[in-house]
Amino acid sequence: MYSAFMRIDVRLFAAIRDRAGASRVELQLGDGATVADVWPALRLGDEPPGLAYARNREYADRGQPLADGDEVAVIPPVSGGAAHVGPEPLDLAALVAAVADPGCGAIATFIGTTRDTNRGRAVTHLEYDAYPEMAVAEMERIEAAVRERHELAKIAIAHRTGHVPIGEASVMIAVSAPHRAAAMEACREIIDTLKQTVPVWKKEVFEGGEEWIGREGG
Repeated sequence: MYSAFMRIDVRLFAAIRDRAGASRVELQLGDGATVADVWPALRLGDEPPGLAYARNREYADRGQPLADGDEVAVIPPVSGGAAHVGPEPLDLAALVAAVADPGCGAIATFIGTTRDTNRGRAVTHLEYDAYPEMAVAEMERIEAAVRERHELAKIAIAHRTGHVPIGEASVMIAVSAPHRAAAMEACREIIDTLKQTVPVWKKEVFEGGEEWIGREGG
């Protein structure tokens, strides 16, 4: 026997969260509803281009059926990512120590920091929002794929959330491998992939305003 309605827990992030004025919304949808029914039910106007959806922390297409109690995340185009996501300042020495291996002759690192200008604007700081549970799962998937492709030993990734001042790090990656070429190429591949698929978003706060930065943001 089926009820007339399903309760769906919707999680919102970045600019969509700001538009709704809440990070979580509970919806009641009729039996037979799919992921595509979530956005109209939110009543936030026209659906922005580039949105993705996740059902129970896995990416889902719009035709996927929903069930009572499902969690649906509305995911704007992402701008970064991490294996560890949290508000703490990042520690490169800790990441390097985590990947050290006596069988490796190379450790490559990447650090992304907040710069004071972007597109001709004076930036005061950055703010990051994230869907931490899904971000970690996606990072683990990326790590596994990169490790196999480049025969790496260890990978450590950390991403900061919240307020990140000028000059401080928002993302760090450390990779160890037997040879330097593999370690360096893996670092590049990881950061490029993070920017495309991991649900972490960047707001640029500049003199006179602020803006959520999508895939085009560096």
